[in-house]
Amino acid sequence: MSLTDTPPGSGKPDTTPATTSNVRSNDQPHRESNGQASADYGAKDIQVLEGLDPVRKRPGMYIGSTGLAGLHHLIWEVVDNAVDEAMAGYCSRIDVTLLAHGGCRVDDDGRGIPVDPYPSGPHKGKSAAEVVLTVLHAGAKFGGDGYKVSGGLHGVGVSVVNALSERLIVEVDRNGNHYEQLYAKGGKPQGNMTVVGSSPPRGRKTGTSISFWPDAGIFQAEGTDFVARTVLERLQTMAFLNKGLEIVFSDQREGREQTVTYQYKGGIVDFVKHLNASKEALFAKVANYEDSDDAEGQTLDIAVQWNTGYYEGIHGYANGISTTEGGMHVEGFKTALTSVMNKYARAKNLLKEKEENLLGEDIREGITAIVSVKLREPQFEGQTKAKLGNVPMRSFVQKATNERLAEWLEENPPEANRIVKKAMAAAQARVAAKNARNAIRRKTALAGAGMPDKLKDCTSGNPEESEIFIVEGDSAGGTALDARDPRTQAILPIRGKILNVERARLDKMLKNTEVQTLITAIGGGVGEEFDSAKARYHKVIVLADADVDGSHIRTLLLTFFFRQMRPLVEAGFVYIAQPPLFSTEVGKEKVYLKDDLAKTRFLEERPNHKKEFQRLKGLGEMDWEELRGTTMSSATRTLLKITIEEAAVADEIVSILMGEDVESRKHFIQTNAKDVRFLDI
Repeated sequence: MSLTDTPPGSGKPDTTPATTSNVRSNDQPHRESNGQASADYGAKDIQVLEGLDPVRKRPGMYIGSTGLAGLHHLIWEVVDNAVDEAMAGYCSRIDVTLLAHGGCRVDDDGRGIPVDPYPSGPHKGKSAAEVVLTVLHAGAKFGGDGYKVSGGLHGVGVSVVNALSERLIVEVDRNGNHYEQLYAKGGKPQGNMTVVGSSPPRGRKTGTSISFWPDAGIFQAEGTDFVARTVLERLQTMAFLNKGLEIVFSDQREGREQTVTYQYKGGIVDFVKHLNASKEALFAKVANYEDSDDAEGQTLDIAVQWNTGYYEGIHGYANGISTTEGGMHVEGFKTALTSVMNKYARAKNLLKEKEENLLGEDIREGITAIVSVKLREPQFEGQTKAKLGNVPMRSFVQKATNERLAEWLEENPPEANRIVKKAMAAAQARVAAKNARNAIRRKTALAGAGMPDKLKDCTSGNPEESEIFIVEGDSAGGTALDARDPRTQAILPIRGKILNVERARLDKMLKNTEVQTLITAIGGGVGEEFDSAKARYHKVIVLADADVDGSHIRTLLLTFFFRQMRPLVEAGFVYIAQPPLFSTEVGKEKVYLKDDLAKTRFLEERPNHKKEFQRLKGLGEMDWEELRGTTMSSATRTLLKITIEEAAVADEIVSILMGEDVESRKHFIQTNAKDVRFLDI
């Protein structure tokens, strides 16, 4: 899971300190100086953006945001090109280096971007590399013989990286020569592609190096400081998905120096073992099978293992792209898995004649599976373009799983029996959970309105404009109640820390009062039956103190949403409120600052500011006017949206932080402590 800043208005990050002053809503029409909307609308008002100008004008359209997620997207674009070379069989090593002065360099030993003159059209005579770096949608992946399969089709191209960089250097080794070209701010070439030597500087015969420094003016909300952990997670996944590919990460920044190498001879088998490392595996073996269909140009590689936990972890990839919303390959796998396991259980008399078939959710309890497919022209669909839509892939995966997984079960009877017994126990728990859900429904029906007494609902019946703030404690809940807009904002106080759902089946958690309250208030159900379309609010906002206890409460709630209401997270409905950490005075005005970064920028802009800043730890320290102006009013607040970009990584981190394995949790915290930006002591 990741956090994305969602400030007021258009979504462009707001870097000014939060204050209680009024802010004009950005959805108001533009007004001329006389207060009237312009009626003289003609050809002169039509803008034509040339070259890379559209990217700089609307960067969010190309990289998702100008926050940390968008910043790291620049690295993914360059790395994906190198990985495409690896999938094509021409690259064996990729180096990703975070440079000492804020840039990033990606090296590969692939074929090298072509440097010969472009043959025709408006770009005739320019080097092919310059065309790739300066023209949107230019590359070798839109037809021809450059690449049979490509993950780069899913992205927007290295030209976008060039457009959003302060400067960029491209180096190419081809034909025994070392070529180089420099680009200035906004992707402007500083001369032509030039031969600068004949001896490759990094010991390779062919390959590409791209060094870039993100434009601080574009990424001003959260800065241009790359997070090593974020980069490492993505690179490790790429190494798992490309068996044998060596990926070397180096951090050259002062105080953060490190070098990490990823290379997995076992490919996705090692991936599954890695994901289950913080859990207790049901057995040591990993089922793994591959298949190909040359006529359709598609291949599959699937690895499966179960653990003793209660959650499903099936992670799909298409051409190396994480399909967090699933798609045809995952559907085919799930359908075949249910069929194969029931047939095996019947054949071995583990399921008696009068017993009902196991449901898919029973069989998938505790599963960890990687479904990796490659195909010529992937069709990505869904809200975030993270769902594979190629229909032939479903039958291809289903057929292969029906045959190959059935063979594996026959060859491994002890493991097969354990899977069936775990699924049967899950079925019993499912029935108990159903009874518990029915009991909750009967209880709420008898109560009349059906909503928890502690919920102070909003008057709006439109989920798209309705918000619910989950607040810890009655005292803070009372303040939030006074601070809210009663038309669109609901308040739900919860008492203490909710159950850690990572360590409990649904039937147990449904006995927890606070969990029951959350399920009833949010609507949409829980677990497998949860439907985000039925949620009563399209913003579920966690409002907790900025101290250690508040962090723990947030983590428990996010674990609950990720495990039991995951579609709510995938739909982008879950947020974290950001009460300010500091307050100070400017003249007679009280100014609130979100965090240490905002405080630093405040002092940079006002170096002569002499006041001692007040650190605010609890919501109880703020009166309702302050809470409204700084944290709850849609006109002045900044929210963090919770997103799932890499489901497998999110699954792993939740398991490590909230599971039973203390050593894994300790190691994770120690390893990533240097990436913590705001630490409450």
